[in-house]
Amino acid sequence: MSQNTTSRKDVQVLWGGILLSLLFSGMIWLAGSRLDAVRLLPDQGVSWYYWKLPEPTFWTHLSAWGLYLLHQFSFWYLIFQAQSQKTKYSTTLHRWNWAALAVNVLFIVLHFVQTHWLYDGLAQDVSIWSSQASVAVLLIWVLLMENNRRGLFFGKKLSFRQETIRFARKYHGYFFAWATVYTFWYHPMVFTSGHLMGFFYMFLLLLQGSLFFTRVHTNRWWTLFQEVGVLVHGTLVAVMQGNNLWPMFAFGFGGVLVITQMHGLKLSRRVRWGIGLAYIVSAIWVYSGRGWLALNEIVRIPLIDYLAVGLLAGIFTLGLRVADRFRHAV
Repeated sequence: MSQNTTSRKDVQVLWGGILLSLLFSGMIWLAGSRLDAVRLLPDQGVSWYYWKLPEPTFWTHLSAWGLYLLHQFSFWYLIFQAQSQKTKYSTTLHRWNWAALAVNVLFIVLHFVQTHWLYDGLAQDVSIWSSQASVAVLLIWVLLMENNRRGLFFGKKLSFRQETIRFARKYHGYFFAWATVYTFWYHPMVFTSGHLMGFFYMFLLLLQGSLFFTRVHTNRWWTLFQEVGVLVHGTLVAVMQGNNLWPMFAFGFGGVLVITQMHGLKLSRRVRWGIGLAYIVSAIWVYSGRGWLALNEIVRIPLIDYLAVGLLAGIFTLGLRVADRFRHAV
């Protein structure tokens, strides 16, 4: 970044927030051994979430859900206030940004205390798939929302209705705040490598959500870094679990990077071709040893993502048409 960019208040706060996210992650790591004595049930398969108490109590339920709801509605309230006052994008922070940062820091600390006191998160009451699906829809929503800027397939923009894109951009903050806060409270702050990386990723998403209506919030390198974060997190967790599925995540999310995400960076054609060729060569090298029958793994995530983009756009378009007809009927 240039000197003028790095001297901006929003950029300074971004770097400060990243540092604070690292410190919070270090806090989880340092205190992790305190939770080793918590007795947990044996793992019961792919749909089972291991890190939850065998015998939850009224207070464990109340602490997780009560703090989650306070966090959720506080964040939504600040987004609503900033939008209702027609806040303009700026290189400095608005009072709503400072309030959002304070709220998220407060509830990160409270979640840490709650974990070490009562342990349970929302996982006790809801499916593990709900947490994963919330972040998946968030990333798919970004693909739809960014169609006008970077296209969806190698820079080519799809012809979604502009009112659909406007709706996605205007209201994305509410869904993103829900997906992030919900996933944050789903897990107790235990120390495993997967949890540690996941919480660091959540801290960054909460930071991004707190910087609404600042210029850095839409910085294409910073937003891409968060999108690609799921590639790194998903791949490393799969490696650590030893289930031999890491290529599906690495090349699946890597495929989305090559097909869509890198085209929003104004890279030269030579650089884009270089990234694409590196992806192809890496896939050939891995699957020449893994077996060509497994090559279908690399298309699973992109196929689901792009079909889901169309489905999400269809849901928004249908909802807007129904709302428009309702307005005219009354």
